[in-house]
Amino acid sequence: MATDQRLRLPIGIQTFSEIREGGYYYVDKTPVIERLVHQNKYYFLSRPRRFGKSLLLDTLRCLFEGRRSLFEGLYIHDRWDWQTVHPVIRLSFGSGVMRSRDELDERIRHQLRRQRERFTLAATPRADIPGEFSDLLELAHQETGKPVVLLIDEYDKPILDNIRDPERARELREGLKNLYSVLKDADPHLHLVLLTGVSKFSKVSLFSGLNNLRDITLLPEFTTLCGYTDEDLDTVFAPELPGLDRDAIRQWYNGYRWGGQEVTSVYNPFDVLLLLQNRQFGPYWFESATPTFLVDMLRQRGIYTPSLDHWETEYELLSQFDVDNISTDALLFQAGYLTIKILEEPMLGYRQYTLGFPNQEVETSLNLALLPSLGLENAPRERRTLFTHLRNHDLAGLESHLKALYAGLPHDWYRNNPIAQYEGHYASVFYSHFAALGGQVTVEDSSHHGKVDMTVDFAGHIYLFEFKVVEQLPEGKALEQIKARGYADKYLATGKPIHLVGVEFSSAKRQIVAFDVETIRA
Repeated sequence: MATDQRLRLPIGIQTFSEIREGGYYYVDKTPVIERLVHQNKYYFLSRPRRFGKSLLLDTLRCLFEGRRSLFEGLYIHDRWDWQTVHPVIRLSFGSGVMRSRDELDERIRHQLRRQRERFTLAATPRADIPGEFSDLLELAHQETGKPVVLLIDEYDKPILDNIRDPERARELREGLKNLYSVLKDADPHLHLVLLTGVSKFSKVSLFSGLNNLRDITLLPEFTTLCGYTDEDLDTVFAPELPGLDRDAIRQWYNGYRWGGQEVTSVYNPFDVLLLLQNRQFGPYWFESATPTFLVDMLRQRGIYTPSLDHWETEYELLSQFDVDNISTDALLFQAGYLTIKILEEPMLGYRQYTLGFPNQEVETSLNLALLPSLGLENAPRERRTLFTHLRNHDLAGLESHLKALYAGLPHDWYRNNPIAQYEGHYASVFYSHFAALGGQVTVEDSSHHGKVDMTVDFAGHIYLFEFKVVEQLPEGKALEQIKARGYADKYLATGKPIHLVGVEFSSAKRQIVAFDVETIRA
């Protein structure tokens, strides 16, 4: 809700009543919520961590429990039947880490017991977990006369916490499947079901028989259900913006899309709130969890890192996530490291997606995290050196730095890493090193005459890089191609100095053997 006075920032608060009663900023999600509750019965929503999923579920809980005063002034207040109240059962796997099926079962039984105590003082009849769960849903329906609203938060976290141990992850997956299998036969006792999590596990592996679970993750009408829009920042958080560069906020933190180019992009709330509190830019979301599993997997699969910002895929690969079969596309997308940039439908029913980094925070942070897996042992030190040469526009120093960088790559690295088997290794190190610095880096930058390999816009200068791999001796073709194809033409109007840099790598020497530079000044 828009305000002209400063309120409290709801950092880490997932309880709707606390936000509404405690003098905190609140972004009204009830227009989208109203659409949600009136369309279908069974829903699934995937969003990256710290995107407001828990707050969404708590808002729904308060709504169906009829807590009218909390919604005063919100869109849904005068559009809701406050006389009809439903029992709400909420389960969550967000806290703690479970390392065995026994621990998971105990957590489930504890939650079922606590929920049952809300409807009866009678002791829980001893049964298996599906029996206790189905009894709870039926009891809540009978005691209140209304079918249940079932909200399950972090439905997949026990599996994700153990994803590096496939055998244990499968064990926990079966435990959750045992719980969720109840939903199909419990249909008469259910009014609304919403499961949220980070990853989309297949219906076969987790929701056996529940074929009517509607996945709203990529539906345009629900793209802003979690997250903040530009309009939200400019209205709700307007009192907090003075003193901060609004364009920089957008570049650093906006950009998540769950649909085509036409859908509204959103910010991760965690980033926005910490920026407004700390008054300085930083990789707040990225640093809140180390993507060790992701980095290890990208290294093992030999990912060509310049492709990360224009990653082409299909819906099936975006959804292919299970313990035994995790597609790179699904992991990068569902975890929030890549987002949808372009959605095309060249044939009816066949959709193609182009993914890319959502914003500067993720591009910079992920590439910095990937550098050790590319062979750079001291990435922060190398980044400082790169920054110094670019800030001073010292191209001779830049050449020396990059040659030293490649010379320092461990010899064993080449033998043990799949990416070293093809020429992309050289460009991956080059691109990720520059991207980790945080400047504006564009890969395969298009012009009328083709695409230059990499463009860097830094400190008032533009650098156009073209890469070639030669066997032994330099050939001068990289710089020649930049000039012949007029790659610099599109930047002449900027008035910035433009540096054309042809870089040639020797596959035999594993080193830069040509670093040819020509500068154009406006």
